Amino acid sequence: MKYDFSTAANRELTNAEKYTLRKALFGTEDVLPAWVADMDINTPECVLNAVKKRLEHPIMGYEEMPDSAFEAQIAWMQKEHGAAFEREDMFYSHSVVASIHTAITAFTNEGDGVIVQTPVYPPFFHSVTQLGRKVVKNPLKQDDEGYYRFDIEDLKTKIDKNTKLLLLCSPHNPVGRVWKREELEAILAVCVEHNIVVFSDEIHSDLVYAPNKHISFSTLNAAAKRICVTAIGVGKTFNMAGFAISTVAIRDAKLRERFKSAYEKVHYAQGSSLSHVAFEAAYREGKEWLVALKVHLYENWLRLEALCKKYPNYIKLTPIEATYLAWLDCRGMGLRDKELREFFINEAKLGLNAGLAFGREGSGFMRLNFAISYATMSEIIQRLQEALQRMDNGKN
Repeated sequence: MKYDFSTAANRELTNAEKYTLRKALFGTEDVLPAWVADMDINTPECVLNAVKKRLEHPIMGYEEMPDSAFEAQIAWMQKEHGAAFEREDMFYSHSVVASIHTAITAFTNEGDGVIVQTPVYPPFFHSVTQLGRKVVKNPLKQDDEGYYRFDIEDLKTKIDKNTKLLLLCSPHNPVGRVWKREELEAILAVCVEHNIVVFSDEIHSDLVYAPNKHISFSTLNAAAKRICVTAIGVGKTFNMAGFAISTVAIRDAKLRERFKSAYEKVHYAQGSSLSHVAFEAAYREGKEWLVALKVHLYENWLRLEALCKKYPNYIKLTPIEATYLAWLDCRGMGLRDKELREFFINEAKLGLNAGLAFGREGSGFMRLNFAISYATMSEIIQRLQEALQRMDNGKN
C-alpha cells in the first residue's frame, strides 16, 4: 500500500495543543508551530477504523484494558526489539510522565538523588523536584562531530549512598541518540554496583533510522532485568498521544511489587475503551505505515540538513539516529538565549522549543519537530532560509 505524507489535515480548528497555546507561549498566533512532540501527520487508518468500529456499540462505560491489547504490544516488542516481556510484567499508564512520577515515588524517598542526563526532556528533572527529590545532573558530552555520549566518569563522581534512581532516555530526546550496547552496559555496571534502579523511557524506540538498532535496556542481561523499569507505548510511533495510553513493563517480580505499591495509590484505572482498541490495532496492523513514515521523516531531516549546510556559521544540525526531533546548534549565531528564541518567533515565524528548557546544557540550541507533511516542511524551510538570509545580509 502506498502512503501519502505530502499533506495532512488542518489542526488549527481543533484543540491541538501546539496551536491553541501559540499566543501563550510565543506571544503571537503568527508562528508555524514545530515544538510539542506529536505529529502533524494523519494517524494511521487502521487505528481510526478500529475506533469507528468500536463506536458502533452505543455504550461507553468503564472497561478493562484487554489482555489482547497487551499481547499485541508484547509480540511487537519481541519481534521489533527482541524484548521478551510477559503479560504479568505489564501495567497500563496514561503517560510516560505519570509513569516517571510513580517510579520516583516507588524507588526513592524525599531527599534521595535521581540521576538525570541533560540536555533532556524537561519532565525528567521537573518530576524529581516536584516530588521533593534531588536532581543529580550527569550531563551528556558532545564530541567534535556533534554526537552526544554518556560521561561515565562524571556519573561515578556524582553518586552517593542516597542516589537511588537513574532516568534514562533511550532513544534520547532531544539529541537523537540511539545508545549502543557498550554504552548501555557502562551505565548498567555503575547502577548495579550502587544498587540504582533504571527507569528506561523507550517511547521513541520505534522511530530509529537504519543502520541504528534500539536495544531495550532490560534485555542487556540478567542484572539489567533485575533493575529496569521500561516505559513504552504507541503515542510517538503512531501519532496517538491524544489517546492517552502507554505501558510500563517490569520483568523482575520484586521490582514489580515495589512499583505496584506506588501505582495502586494513584488509581490509574484502565483508560478508555477507544484507547484500548486503537492501541491494539496500531500494534497489529501499523507496521507497513510505520516503515513508510520513517522514510518520509528522514527525508524531512535531510532537507533540513541541506538548509543548515548552506549556513554552517549559524546553525549546525546535530546528527540524528532516532526520533523526529531535530536538535539545532545555533551558537554560531552569537545570540543570547532570549534573542535566539525571538529570532525564531519574529524573524522566522516559527514556534520551536528553546534549548534551555532541556537544561543548562541546551543553551544556544533549539528543538524542531519535523514530523510534519512535505508541504509544511517546505514552508518551515522557506521561512528559516529567508530569516537566515536576512541575518547574513545584515552582517555583510
